[in-house]
Amino acid sequence: MPAWILYSGVVIVFWGVVGLFQKLGTNRISAHSLVVWLTVGYIVLVPILLARTGMSGLGRMTILIGVLGGFTNGLGAWYLFASLEAGAKASIAVPLTALNPLLTIILALGFLGERLTLVQWVGVAAALIAGAMISYETGA
Repeated sequence: MPAWILYSGVVIVFWGVVGLFQKLGTNRISAHSLVVWLTVGYIVLVPILLARTGMSGLGRMTILIGVLGGFTNGLGAWYLFASLEAGAKASIAVPLTALNPLLTIILALGFLGERLTLVQWVGVAAALIAGAMISYETGA
């Protein structure tokens, strides 16, 4: 089994649990405050990651891409927390926001020249249908 499959499975576990922490957090503090504490969580990882990989060989463009990735991740988290704080159900909002790879697909097609197979396009359609289904709520 390729290592990336194992890593992806670990992501599913961690990001699955984080949705619970995000909702519990927004039940207690504001979305703005939760972003601050999320950032503290990232900062705690910095010494561990630097000890493993170091900073050698990183050019300015690589650092800029990393910072922009972190900035957009932080903004996305902030808006997710605002959604939860405004009363969204974690069981709906978190999975719905997990459709973000659909935008990544569009960007990868346009900017990276990547192509999808027919089966992958069917997966995209299934994800869109799943998003609509999971966000559908009937009246009280």
